[in-house]
Amino acid sequence: MQDLIIEIQKLRNTLTLAVNKLRERGTKKAEAEKKYRIALATEILKHRDNKVPVTIIADICRGDERIAELKFKRDVAETLYKTAEEKINATKLEIRIVENQLNAIRKGE
Repeated sequence: MQDLIIEIQKLRNTLTLAVNKLRERGTKKAEAEKKYRIALATEILKHRDNKVPVTIIADICRGDERIAELKFKRDVAETLYKTAEEKINATKLEIRIVENQLNAIRKGE
């Protein structure tokens, strides 16, 4: 039973770390989104000023190497954020499993 209590404490520490990581990654995700949107909007305006047909501006802008790199960084940041969310959910599940094992042992005593 003591082993299960120690395991719950470890999992709670892991959960705390995962929540902190989620906050950190959420900030990076938002920053990456901001940079991408600003760069994309700037590029779109530049092409509009140059009288590029509106129907192809989006494709031209998204094909720009700098814009594509910012979009890539945004997508990576989003994936890392989702990974942290999944770690939180998995850790919560592990805690519930260990708590159920502990409760079953306590009922059996």
